[in-house]
Amino acid sequence: MTDSSTTPTGATTHDPGTGPGETAAGEHHVDVGTVEAVVRQQLSRALGGRRGMLEAAAPTITFTLTFVTTKDLRLAIGLSVTIALALLVVRLVQRSSVQFVLNALVGIGVGCLFVWLGGRNGGDASQQALAYFVPGIIYNAVYAGLMVLSILTRTPAVGLMVGAVSEDPLAWRKDKQIVRLCSTLTWVLVMPCVIRVAVQLPIYLGGRAADDADPYVTALGLAKVVMGWPLQLSALALMAWLLTRDRTPVTDPGTSPARPAT
Repeated sequence: MTDSSTTPTGATTHDPGTGPGETAAGEHHVDVGTVEAVVRQQLSRALGGRRGMLEAAAPTITFTLTFVTTKDLRLAIGLSVTIALALLVVRLVQRSSVQFVLNALVGIGVGCLFVWLGGRNGGDASQQALAYFVPGIIYNAVYAGLMVLSILTRTPAVGLMVGAVSEDPLAWRKDKQIVRLCSTLTWVLVMPCVIRVAVQLPIYLGGRAADDADPYVTALGLAKVVMGWPLQLSALALMAWLLTRDRTPVTDPGTSPARPAT
């Protein structure tokens, strides 16, 4: 937003150079924005655009394609690391954010640890390649569990995101309308994680029990890519739809939320 004006909810937008919940003086106040505006801004930062999506997916695609075609686990890991490092160098040369490349490198590192553990337990190359995908399954299960816990304790994760722009990070919890909306949005973020675990865990377990795990490695690699950013973008699109149909002003405790104009 570039000009100061009044929205249909009665909330005042911001002067140039200030973000949702931030005044021109640089102080953060929850009462000068909307939950919707804050969430949109935070999600926009989290996405990283097409480039961030590519950087997150490229190492997994490289690992899967290389192993499926060559059955050489070391080569598959080496090429995925090489791709990630090349993307990191480009980012450093351009002096742009390295967040998504570093995320990919951390994922590769943890995956390699599980591959090593699989080898120590006597697994063959296919079983070790299968283990490469275990950290992603664990991450999604834990992430979903924590998000659900935040909802059950009436401190939904999206609400904490909104509270981060205020002087009192938990003041929003006193407004039932805001808690309800943030809980709904948090449920939307939980669903991709639940779907990933529900699909990928049976594939992994099937591969563990199979004599030939190669088809399961291929299926897991495909599922990881397809259920990565595409599934996340679908969830964010649903969030965007919810945000456009239910504008909930963020207000100071003790004040009545502004209602949509009729």
